[in-house]
Amino acid sequence: MLRLYYAPGTCALAPHIALAEAHAQYEAVRLDLKTEDQRSPDYLKINPKGRVPALVTEQGVLTETPAILYYLAQTHPSAQLAPQDPYWLGRVQAFNSYICATLHVARSHRVAGHRWADDPATLEAMKQKVPHNVGECYALIERTMFAGPWVMGDAYSICDPYLFTLTHGLAADGVDIDDTPRIAEHFRRMGERPAVQQAIAEETLPLHSAA
Repeated sequence: MLRLYYAPGTCALAPHIALAEAHAQYEAVRLDLKTEDQRSPDYLKINPKGRVPALVTEQGVLTETPAILYYLAQTHPSAQLAPQDPYWLGRVQAFNSYICATLHVARSHRVAGHRWADDPATLEAMKQKVPHNVGECYALIERTMFAGPWVMGDAYSICDPYLFTLTHGLAADGVDIDDTPRIAEHFRRMGERPAVQQAIAEETLPLHSAA
C-alpha cells in the first residue's frame, strides 16, 4: 500500500487528490508543521529534506510534487491522469514544472521567506511583493497555458489538482481569483469532484503519528 505524508495547507494536497482520483490503495499520514513533525528523526529517515509531500512505495520513497504526480499517473494508467502522446506529456510536465519552480516559489516568499533572508525589512519587502508576483503568474497561466475546461483541454490530468492546490491559497496571497475568470471556474469545478472532496475531508482528520 502507498503511504502519503502530508500537511494541511501544503502542495501535498495535489498528490492526495491524485491518489483519490486513481482509486489507489493508500494511507494518508498527517504531519503537524507547527510542532515540526517534518523535522523529527523518524520522518527525516523517510525524507531527509524535511518537507512534504513524501510518498512511500514498494520500491522506495518519492518526493517533489511533480514527480509524485507523474508516478501516480504512470502506475494507475486506467485513471488516465496523463496523456500518452509525447508532446502533450511534455506539455503536462512543462506546466507542472512552472507551478513548482515559479508559482510555488513566488508564494513561498510570503510564508517561508526565511529560506532566502534573515533581515526583517527584507522579509517584509518579500511579503509585500507576493500579490504582484503571484498575480502575474496567474495572469500568464490564464493567458497562455490554460486550455479549458481543464488545464490541458478536454482531458483532466495531473495538472488540474496541482493548479487547484495552489489556487486554494490564492486569497491568502492577496490575489483576487476573479481576475482570472477561467481559473476561477476551474477552481469551482474542481471542488465538485468527489476525489477532491475526499482528499480535503481526509486532511481534516485528527493528527496521526508519523511512524
